[in-house]
Amino acid sequence: MSEPTGKPNTDEQQSAQAPEGQQQGAQTQNETEQQAQQQEAPAPQDELSVLKAALENAHHEVEKSKEVYLRLAADMENLRRRTQEDVAKAHKYAIESFAESLVPVRDSLEMALAVENQTPEALKDGVSATLRQLEAAFERGKVVVLNPVGEKFDPNQHQAVAMVPGSSVDPAVAPNHVVSVLQKGYLINDRVLRPALVSVAQ
Repeated sequence: MSEPTGKPNTDEQQSAQAPEGQQQGAQTQNETEQQAQQQEAPAPQDELSVLKAALENAHHEVEKSKEVYLRLAADMENLRRRTQEDVAKAHKYAIESFAESLVPVRDSLEMALAVENQTPEALKDGVSATLRQLEAAFERGKVVVLNPVGEKFDPNQHQAVAMVPGSSVDPAVAPNHVVSVLQKGYLINDRVLRPALVSVAQ
């Protein structure tokens, strides 16, 4: 049996020193992490500068957007005003072209009345020439004459004022067809300007 020497065993010394070394290593690691965090985190002054710059950029973008909006709003207002003026002019001068083509017709009628001691033949020729001018004016204005003799009765374009037997005329007319036209009708651009007054076969 050996006697204690009073000196600690080598294993005991290592076991006693180990916790102290681990503590020092842990402390060193903590200090390193803290230093890294301090380096990564921006200083308050730098963060404030970044926020100020972002705010200035935001203000600049708002001003640009406001300027674009005001310019577009002004353009839309100008377009609306021009459109209203164009529509008003279109309503006001819609018949300008048609009226221009009727002026020669009036000139011809006035010239015919100004001539004294006309022969019936000359008067008839003058009226025929004036009628041709009027027909040309109607053609340019897309005014179409409705003279539906012998056609099937169309209540959208014709107005019946009498019913007559279809066999009373020669040649005979089928039932519900126009026998005669008392007054011609007119279309303008396929729209009824005035219906034709007609008599219809029973």
